[in-house]
Amino acid sequence: MTDHLQPTRRTLLRLSAAAAAAATLPLGAFGTSGAARAQPALRHGLSVFGELKYAPGFEAFEYVRRDAPKGGRISFSAPSWAYNQNPQTFNTFNTFILKGDAPPRMEMCFDSLMVRALDEPDAIYGLVAAGVEIAADGNSYIFHLRPEARFHDGSRLTADDVAFSLNLLKASGHPQISQAIQEFTEARALDEARVEVLFSGKQTRQLPLIVAGLPIFSRRYYSAYDFTQSTLTPPLSSGPYKVGAHEVGRFVEYHRVTDWWAQDLPVSRGQNNFDVIRLEFFRERQVTFEAFKKGLLTFHEEFTSKTWNTEYTFPAVTEGKVLKKEIPDNRPSGAQGWFFNARLPKFADPRVRRALGFAFDFEWSNQNLFYGMYRRTQSFFQNSDMMATGLPDAAELALLEPFRNRLPAEVFGEPALAPVSDGSGNDRSLLRQAAQLLADAGLERREGVLYGLDGKPFTIEFLDDSIAFDRVVQPLITNFKRLGIEATSRIVDPAQYQSRENDFDFEVTGRRFSLSATLSDETRDFWSSQSADRPGSRNLSGIKDPVVDALIDKALAASTRQDMVIAARALDRVLRAGHYWIPQWNKPYHSVAIWDVFGYPEKPPFYDFPVETTWWFDTDRAARIGMAG
Repeated sequence: MTDHLQPTRRTLLRLSAAAAAAATLPLGAFGTSGAARAQPALRHGLSVFGELKYAPGFEAFEYVRRDAPKGGRISFSAPSWAYNQNPQTFNTFNTFILKGDAPPRMEMCFDSLMVRALDEPDAIYGLVAAGVEIAADGNSYIFHLRPEARFHDGSRLTADDVAFSLNLLKASGHPQISQAIQEFTEARALDEARVEVLFSGKQTRQLPLIVAGLPIFSRRYYSAYDFTQSTLTPPLSSGPYKVGAHEVGRFVEYHRVTDWWAQDLPVSRGQNNFDVIRLEFFRERQVTFEAFKKGLLTFHEEFTSKTWNTEYTFPAVTEGKVLKKEIPDNRPSGAQGWFFNARLPKFADPRVRRALGFAFDFEWSNQNLFYGMYRRTQSFFQNSDMMATGLPDAAELALLEPFRNRLPAEVFGEPALAPVSDGSGNDRSLLRQAAQLLADAGLERREGVLYGLDGKPFTIEFLDDSIAFDRVVQPLITNFKRLGIEATSRIVDPAQYQSRENDFDFEVTGRRFSLSATLSDETRDFWSSQSADRPGSRNLSGIKDPVVDALIDKALAASTRQDMVIAARALDRVLRAGHYWIPQWNKPYHSVAIWDVFGYPEKPPFYDFPVETTWWFDTDRAARIGMAG
């Protein structure tokens, strides 16, 4: 990790992951892009709230260059990832199960029924599916497939493949997928070109969109390969890229499928422009940076403020061959922090968790380590209108009042805020408050050592997979020592780190989770009781709170975006009052360095930063700096 933790990527489940009881989907819940709300025979797109931006027959998404040239390559170390993917190593190409470590971007090899428009908060449009019929009760969706859809071996992609894939993912997919789609009951092929997707009647409004975005596999291929096992055999797929040259744990190339069946569809036009997308794998940040300086990497998103401010002085920068860019990031900045494993008795008391947060001097760190680049994260919904501020309004109170006797009083006041220090790195006032909270929780300090309720010295271990974050952790460890706490940092290899996180085998770990602009079933995977003990979930703290569960239900059952925002603000208040983490920091832009060989749209889409799919290799720029594609 670096001082700005790399976000996890949810390309296929941006709306996603664990479904539960909510209102039955009304037919009118989905947009028809200006058409009347009468039941259309076939819809070209779906959205959770409101109308669609793009009408039937649109030519391309507005955030792409329609005639972007094809060719060249981009090489980078993945700044984001999903499922079982690991940015530092890989040992399998099966990314849709829990087992193994897959390379990021494997999802680019697979088509889905529909795909996101990244300039809308939640809309999807037809890829494999030319359109979809929705039953009046919202419990049956019939997707009409394009007859030209093909796998890379030339075989036709049929409704049988779609039904097989969706049923397989529910039964055996990565927990972040299988738990997301529990209220999806079955998919069945009606004929070669139509697949019916059935729901339980308790699904959220978001779930049909999640299912429509899942990868499609070849049924014939997986009759010979066991989907539940790791494998280094590149799978048969149908997407714009397929696995090319690779060396386990070192690099993987994705090669553009030049005759991809969908390249001229509106949802694809102007995208997938690089002939080769190459991912390099390094164990340490400094090695990655040195590779970029040498031109081995041509794109690099920088997550270390010290490097960004002091180390971009090498010749290629001064000669104008390497450019530094700060590109606005309009997405919710997500929850970045050190997460306590509250399953452990030592972290079970929220007073203990709150006390430990007083030991982190963000103001000192931002001034002395981060060059003032960051803002303090306060909310699980930072940088969005779902973040709670001020006193709860009447609408929030209406959701919170039924639980008043089960909630701490602070939920009904100003939302919990991280403490502000004097910037000295040793704020005695904050440390005194921390010591008092620990004493209130029954911990006792004797001869400079803090003892827990079990009578043993209170210790903390931070788990990490890179030494790069150590410069941030050590000042925190120093302050813990002032409280009588012996804290240590344990660095493990990337595969072990992912395995231990999957099994919740840690005390404190750092992570950033990115959220989408529309809350979805994914919310359950972060904070619900049902995900707390499920291996591979993102509920790192092990939150089990019926009030949290109820507020998640309210957010996902919301019939309007405003109702969703209100429920999210109420949820944010409750989560922040639980002190499940030490919140870290955020910044509202991407810090990007590139070798000047790329072209890119003037304005990126509001809800994402899709470099690999919307940028292109510019041969004229490359020639000017003497770098071939």
